[in-house]
Amino acid sequence: MKLKKLLSLKQWSTIFSSSWRYVISPKVAIGDKLLFTIPVLLYWVLPDFMPFLPIDDIGVTMLLMGWFVSRMGRKYPALQAGK
Repeated sequence: MKLKKLLSLKQWSTIFSSSWRYVISPKVAIGDKLLFTIPVLLYWVLPDFMPFLPIDDIGVTMLLMGWFVSRMGRKYPALQAGK
């Protein structure tokens, strides 16, 4: 992701809504959903380098969200926004 897109609120709002749409969609395979949710949940639950500071947890979650949305957009193009 380019730096300009990385800092764009519009881009992140699209990523948040798209990731939620993919997670709740019955057309997306369970394995694809788990490929995103399991690492995120494990990262939030397991001890990390900065305990009691969720900044790094949020950052990792946002990076995984960006990856998940781009992957699901290629795999399930019919579910993309506006279609």
